[in-house]
Amino acid sequence: MSVAKPLFEQVILPHPAKETLPTMYDLPSEDPEEPGLPDEFHIWQPQLCSETFRPPNYESERVFVASDLNLYYDPNHTAWYKRPDWFAVVGISRFYQGRELRMSYVIWQEDVRPIVAIELLSASTRDQDLGYSERTVEPPTKWEVYEQILAIPYYVTFDRVSNELQLFKLDGGSYQPQTIDNSKFWMPELQLGLGLWLGEYRGLNRLWLRWYDQQGNWIPTDAELERLRAEHERQQKELAQQQAEQERQEKELAQQRAELEHQRAELAQQRAEQLAERLRQMGINPDEI
Repeated sequence: MSVAKPLFEQVILPHPAKETLPTMYDLPSEDPEEPGLPDEFHIWQPQLCSETFRPPNYESERVFVASDLNLYYDPNHTAWYKRPDWFAVVGISRFYQGRELRMSYVIWQEDVRPIVAIELLSASTRDQDLGYSERTVEPPTKWEVYEQILAIPYYVTFDRVSNELQLFKLDGGSYQPQTIDNSKFWMPELQLGLGLWLGEYRGLNRLWLRWYDQQGNWIPTDAELERLRAEHERQQKELAQQQAEQERQEKELAQQRAELEHQRAELAQQRAEQLAERLRQMGINPDEI
């Protein structure tokens, strides 16, 4: 009985990879064969994912997110990398070694794999991103890297043309497609969910990928939080003004009531004096009555 040869053989290095293999300073952070920047959607959508990715079970300083960043994944082939459209790592400093911005994410230096990766599908990469194409030459495809080498627990793809959202969860060493209810999917490890949100971001109204909380509320962006704070402050100021106006009106009403009571007392006194004067004119002593 023959034993199937593993797709990727693991080479045992004589010394720890972190000490002997290239670091992010040694490896290129840009691809010379892919000049130029991604299109606007490939810039804006990852930014929205980053702005709303706030897992409550991790401190913000222990969360790293990136888009279009070289992800070096194989210590046996240190020049191999992929550039996920967006990925997140939790339980690790948001800065390299706690003090520097990352130029790339080098798995043998970081020792922590991403928990979720997102690819925004395009016609030229769709088959590879979805694992439809067979690899004929090295290096492996993104699907193979995410599933078999890095074993990223969640893999998400989104086609902005068809608005098709697909989510795969690692189960038994392979990705299994997940049922997405109402365009939303919950990830318990993150205490966050990812779904399709119809709304305006940066002036464009369309379907966007966005994170939501346990109550089903979409996580606000920094700009939205600032607007909410400003609106709250405006409402609080307006409420304080209304309360001050109410207090002023109540004080004014109390003064009016006091003045009215004073006028009534004066009128009663005048009437009493007038009555006493009439009695005296009639020869009657008012004090004897």
